[in-house]
Amino acid sequence: MGVINMEHHWLPFTNNRLFREEPQMFARAEGVRYWTPEGDELLDGSSGLFCCAAGHGRREIADAVHKQLLELDYTTHFQRAAPVSFELATRVAELLPKGIDRIFFGSSGSEAVDSAIKICLAYHRARGQGQRTRFVSRAWAYHGVNLGGTSLAGMVNNRRDFSGVTCDVVHMRHTWTEEQRFSKGQPETGAELADDLEDICKTYGADTIAGVFVEPIAGSVGTIVPPQGYLQRLREIADKYGLLLIFDEVITGFGRTGSAFAAQEFGITPDIITMAKALTNGAVPMSAVAVKTEIQQAIIDAAEGDRPELFHGYTYSAHPVACAAAIASLDIYRDHGLFERAKAFSPTFLDQVFGLRNLAQVSDLRGYGMISGIQLKPSDKPGLKGSIVQRILFNEGLHVKATGDAIIFAPAFVTTEDELEQMTAILRKVLGRADI
Repeated sequence: MGVINMEHHWLPFTNNRLFREEPQMFARAEGVRYWTPEGDELLDGSSGLFCCAAGHGRREIADAVHKQLLELDYTTHFQRAAPVSFELATRVAELLPKGIDRIFFGSSGSEAVDSAIKICLAYHRARGQGQRTRFVSRAWAYHGVNLGGTSLAGMVNNRRDFSGVTCDVVHMRHTWTEEQRFSKGQPETGAELADDLEDICKTYGADTIAGVFVEPIAGSVGTIVPPQGYLQRLREIADKYGLLLIFDEVITGFGRTGSAFAAQEFGITPDIITMAKALTNGAVPMSAVAVKTEIQQAIIDAAEGDRPELFHGYTYSAHPVACAAAIASLDIYRDHGLFERAKAFSPTFLDQVFGLRNLAQVSDLRGYGMISGIQLKPSDKPGLKGSIVQRILFNEGLHVKATGDAIIFAPAFVTTEDELEQMTAILRKVLGRADI
């Protein structure tokens, strides 16, 4: 590959100056491996960006996409539709908790979250409670980067420059505490933090609140696993005050916890679920919002005349090619038992992760299913250690996602025990260094 002109592409969530000085690129991927343009091989320790649960380069998806491109490359879904979209909606509904079976498609997790916000507002207005316009989220939360998701965000750098355009959101505390350090699975303490939601209802007026957004496992901030009983308590409070409970499962959806969705894994049925990433195994951008039947019905019943019931949608909602990629991905998950494999492989995965406990750079370990957080001992500047370690790991042959001073280690479900050991060996080598 010749010299690449890097002047014109503005990379997202990237220090573009540093990248141009020392670029780290991928040119090819297959299975659980990437290759750089120079031909160097790296193991993929974060499933791309938690997208490629079935590994890279799945020919089944490529073939389905190729066929769909030749058959029907694009159609709008405004007043028109493609049959493949209904097939996909049915397939997704079959995986969801009972009663959450109405599916609205978008192209990204950020779009899914903003769509869910609008659906909540439309639902309450349809029921004569249009004063419910406030939302509740959590500190350390990540719900995408569109304006609604930015409002919900509990990560300061995602909000700092955009406060003038955010919506009315009140934040609960996050659920991590010092006594949870090095908890494998759900921590035993911290369920009482859910009572923040009741305090907010009493302070701001429950009848002003439309819904509460939570990630069942707070992924992007570094895998914060909910304490035992915490999500159950949120459900109880939401029911008590008439709030909608929204699970953002953009990361946890499609087997990451060992069940199809974290809602089933933790035994909690929310009112709305957002999803993306592994929906198409990362092959084509796509997202979805799943809502309870009665939510859609209330909005439809309230509409008058010959008009759309929900004035919302995207040019690429239910794009036929994305639908084909998603159906092929769901076939792979089903036919190869990958959700079941994730659940069976989780104890081995977490044992490997928690074997990193005493390394020089490790201050905490967290994990559930096939996702884990490795908290690094910080340097003088927050986030600097994570950035440095991520780049060193790349040079040692391992791709992982870093957020602040946390490494998010979440390999594909098809990872073998030998490949997992290779990944953790690289982590052990780098995180054992005292000179970083």
